[in-house]
Amino acid sequence: MNLLAICRVSYKALGKNRLRTALTMLGVIIGVGSVIAMLAVGQGAKASIQQSIAAIGSNMLVIFPGSVTSGGVRMGAGASSTLTMADMEAIRQESSAVGLVSPVKRGAAQAVYRDQNWFTSIQGVFPEYVQIRDWPLVAGEFFTQQDVDGGTSVVVLGQSVAKNLFAPGEDPVGQILRIRNIPLRIIGVLAAKGQSAFGHQDQDDTVLIPFTTAERRVVGSRFLGTVSSIVVSAVGPLQVTEAQKQITEVLRRRHRIQSEEDDFTVRSLEDIGATAQATASVMTLLLGSIASVSLLVGGIGIMNILLVSVTERTREIGVRMAVGARRRDILKQFLVEAIVLSTTGGLVGILLGVGVAKGISLWAKWPVFITPLSLVMSFGFSGAVGVFFGFYPARKAASLNPIDALRYE
Repeated sequence: MNLLAICRVSYKALGKNRLRTALTMLGVIIGVGSVIAMLAVGQGAKASIQQSIAAIGSNMLVIFPGSVTSGGVRMGAGASSTLTMADMEAIRQESSAVGLVSPVKRGAAQAVYRDQNWFTSIQGVFPEYVQIRDWPLVAGEFFTQQDVDGGTSVVVLGQSVAKNLFAPGEDPVGQILRIRNIPLRIIGVLAAKGQSAFGHQDQDDTVLIPFTTAERRVVGSRFLGTVSSIVVSAVGPLQVTEAQKQITEVLRRRHRIQSEEDDFTVRSLEDIGATAQATASVMTLLLGSIASVSLLVGGIGIMNILLVSVTERTREIGVRMAVGARRRDILKQFLVEAIVLSTTGGLVGILLGVGVAKGISLWAKWPVFITPLSLVMSFGFSGAVGVFFGFYPARKAASLNPIDALRYE
């Protein structure tokens, strides 16, 4: 018997009880659909992390004050101002792999415009900051080094601050904003950056002012010349690791660190990105593994139904063997039935999974990413489930004794 005839017989056998066939495929449908939906969510999370990291700034490194020990008590990271403007200048001059450098003086306060107010973060920076962060403006201009040197009372707004203080269509540029009763003239508005890489911080909820203005008038400082952090950009993507190494060497030498732990931390986006991507990959694998359980349950359902079918069709099998059907023909027939059940369920599951993924994207505003490879792998796996779980019933049918099968009632 050729394969076409076997397929025709298999489809006819499955069509005799359509409800049972549909229920048998349901496990595979749910399994394949779940796998595709979970993989799409996981891949979307990884793509979102990549976009967030790219939005922070290219080739960027951030230097934070580290932990210090005072009187035998170990303080937490950032508990002491261990970074200074002199450190920043040393990094600029002595690190060949470093391109641009900017100090950051951080604070938080209520920003007031007329009868509107908004609590936001304040960052005193150098003009190089927006280049390091790759952060363009949508209106106005950024302050210059002359503004920094002269402590000019100017401010550049993030998108979230501008939206909460100004009416739609109102131009903030040229208006006066008050922070801690200090009037600051708005000279620009930054483009939207969105959430941070880990989604817990709105990067647009900030205002940028000249570093000296922040240090002397707005944020304040216990010790002049200290900074909250230093941001730098490497001269190129391939020099990020070298820049990190050079910065560490410069700061260890300046802080006279020998065998003790560093009193600073140098973080690159590569480190943050690798950690975030590893976390997303583990979550994707976990979600996919959980969803695969449904597919295995569907395979067990196929085996169960085929075993029942073998019992119900024992006499039919005996008749077919009596008129010349070989054992391999019986084996092929039941294997084809199992594969038809699993692959048909796989195709429907693919449609279900794509639909669920799109639904999650629309409902939860969560990015999803469906790859052709995930579709092909899910379909192939559903076919493999049919072969694996269908082989035992098919072998059992093929091993029946024709005489005993004909006597079966």
